[in-house]
Order: sequence, then C-alpha cells, then structure tokens
Amino acid sequence: MGNDRKVAMIAGGLTTFAKARRDATQEELVMEAARMAFFNNDLLIDPLDVKRMVDGVVVSYFSDHFERQLLFGATIRDYLGLNPNQGVRIEGGGATGGLAIKAGYEMVKSGDADLVVVAGFEKMSEVSTAKGNEFIALASDTDFDFPVGGYYTAYYAAMATRYIHEFGITEKQMAKVGVKNRNNAQYNPFAQTNAKNPYATKSTSGFVTLKDVLNSEKIAYPLKRLDCCLMSDGAAVAILAEESLARKLSKKPVTIRGVGSGTDTMRLADRPTWKGGLLMDDLLLPHEKPEWYENMVYPGFHSFRAGRKAAKMAYQMAGIRNPLEEINVVELHDAYTSSELQTYEDLGFARYGEGGKLIDSAPFDEEKGIFKEVNPALAGRVHINPSGGLIGCMHAVGATGIAQTVSVFWQLQEKIPKFYGNPVLQVKNPRMGLVHSHAGTGTDVAVIVMDRGW
Repeated sequence: MGNDRKVAMIAGGLTTFAKARRDATQEELVMEAARMAFFNNDLLIDPLDVKRMVDGVVVSYFSDHFERQLLFGATIRDYLGLNPNQGVRIEGGGATGGLAIKAGYEMVKSGDADLVVVAGFEKMSEVSTAKGNEFIALASDTDFDFPVGGYYTAYYAAMATRYIHEFGITEKQMAKVGVKNRNNAQYNPFAQTNAKNPYATKSTSGFVTLKDVLNSEKIAYPLKRLDCCLMSDGAAVAILAEESLARKLSKKPVTIRGVGSGTDTMRLADRPTWKGGLLMDDLLLPHEKPEWYENMVYPGFHSFRAGRKAAKMAYQMAGIRNPLEEINVVELHDAYTSSELQTYEDLGFARYGEGGKLIDSAPFDEEKGIFKEVNPALAGRVHINPSGGLIGCMHAVGATGIAQTVSVFWQLQEKIPKFYGNPVLQVKNPRMGLVHSHAGTGTDVAVIVMDRGW
C-alpha cells in the first residue's frame, strides 16, 4: 500500500433493522440501503451518473446457511445492476462487514478501482433463534469448542469470568454498558430496540435501567439477556472513492486514514498465557509504558489479541499517538457487555484491567439507574456506540461492520440529525472516528480510523 492514493467515503445507507423483516427479501434489503446511499447523501452529481462510475463491488454476508444460496454476491450485484464490474464476497464471522470495508479500501488504494460499493446484509430470521445461534457458533472450533460450549454466550461467559477474576471488573460495570447502548438506541430510528421502529419487538424495545439489566434472565454466568447482542435482519451500504474523485462527488468526504486487522487462534485453549505476552508480541501502543504490562499474562482469556493487533496497525497508518485524546466517536463490536469493556483496553482507551473504570467515568444517576446524559462521553472525551451498538441497535452479521462505518461517517459529517430525525445522538464537532469489527471469540478483528476529509 505504499502509494499516494487516498481513499474516502462519500455515502452510506441503512435499512431499518429488526428481529424479522418479513416485508423484504435479502436483495430488497440491500436495495433499500443502496437507495439511501445513492439518493439521500447529497451527492454533487446525479446519483445515477455516480452509479455508472462504479468499477468495484464488495458484498459482505456471513453465512450461506442463513441465506440458503451459494454465490449470493452475484445475486446482489445483479439486483443492484452493478455487473460487469469486478467483485468479491467477504466472509469473516462477526467481522465480515469491517473486513469488507477494508477490502473496498484496498481495492481503491491499490488502483484496481476508483469507486467501490460495499454492500452487506443478513437475514437471520430465515431460521429459528435456536438454529441461528447454532449457525453463529459454527464460527468457533467445531472439533473442540463447539461440542462443549454450543452457543457463543457460553464462550463469552467463560472469557468474562476470567476477566472478572483477573482484574476485578464487576457485573454492575458490565450492566452499565447495556444501559448506555440500549438507551442510546431509543433515539436511533434504525435500531431494532427503538420502540418507534415499526418492526420492533415489544419485549426487547424501550429504555432500560441498571436494575433491568442486572435482573434480566441469566443466560450463562455472568451474562444475562440484556448483556447480550441482538440477532437481526437488515442491510448496509457504503460507497468509497479515490480521494480526488470523492471531492468531486461530495462536499464532505470522510477520509479513511487507517485500516488494520488481526487474528488469533480458533481454539480458545490455544491462546498464549505468557507473562509479558503483550510485549513479546510487540503490541504496545505509543502512549503505553512497558512496565505497565511486563508481569501481565497476555492474552489469555481476558483480552483480544486480534483486536490489539488491528488497532496498532490502524493507528500506525493514521498517525494516532493516543486514541483517547484523538478519537471522538467509536462504533465498537459489543457482542456482549463484557466484550465492550475488554475492547476499551484492546483499543488503548483504558489500561488493561481498567475498562470498568472507563465506563464508571461517565456521570451516573444511581437512584434512577441510568446515565445522567444521553450518549455519555467516557472520560469526558470519547463517545462509544452512540448508535446503540450491537446490543441496542442491530447485529445483522454481514451488515454490522458496514452499518458501524455508516454511523461514524454520518457522525463526522454531522448528519445524525438528518438521518435520525433528531440531534440527540450527534457528537459535537467530531474530528476523528473509529470502527471496530470483531469475529468469533476474537479470531479476526478489523479496525478502521476515519476523519473529516474537508
């Protein structure tokens, strides 16, 4: 990637997310998001002319099991009228969408294309919830982990238990994540738990308190129902362009400053448990000191090494020295409340073991069991999951990382009031944003750093 070409995002679109979108096929969901991307993003020339300029397509979806169609990327390209352009399908578990954005970036950065459509979707209601959980769990090691754990909640419960043991993180701190994200989602009309969403499920919609989260049904200790992310139907589309072209097509292009990805072992038991492992793997960030972690076991079960690797790559490319001081808004893969806290640390927003302190840094009304402000700024600096995240907004797996990217894009353009119909979740004067897209039990992670390109 050692050339001077820069990549920017010029448009994004989402569907309304739901447990089940019975009104639309997968193709129709993608078209719904694509229409928004092309026609509602204030492009400077006729959207149909922009569409004719497309010379690359990335299609993102997680599971052929849900879709019951192999080579579904071809069907999507057909439906969008984007043949005979070059195309690729991306699949990387929960990180599928983020990896698709990275693939689109690389297509433009390399010079293979100048204007790329990245489209992602999932229709998880094609099967029962139990069968859907089984399909998702097939992204774990099916020889060793799947026969023991069965569902992902069991794996994350084990990791959360170790995290609590290692660092003293509390269930209350985890529950605060659920309160923050689900309540943010009530101001996001695309969100599955928004009570005004015409497709919302009444039993999972509406505002929650700390007591609600802590008293919700136990799934696998320490995780309760409201600690867990959603299963969703929906789609998302992002349009990426070479920077000079982006400036001709958009008044407010958002530059992709850095991309990174990392990996870890498929089998949880194969993760290293070495003292000083963070230093051994050369994963220290610029603002961190070696003495902080020279005696810490890493990564073990308490941290996601793939996430740290992805962050370090993206930060180096973007020139980030201290993420907490430089990044204003983050859409983070909160599959579980515990994993959001863990990821604060992997991304360098908090020292390892202090993710709980970061969520505690936002003023909280103990009597009411809610934060004192909507979309609270952690440490007074960074807003994490203003959309509601996977817990409050959606997790239509192939669309998720792209939807996160669209959300950060709108934040940086300060267009949340336009697309959400209210200004409540708009971060004030954001300059830089981050997308974190996570797969499996931390086997693949993508990180994208974006900033204002005008």
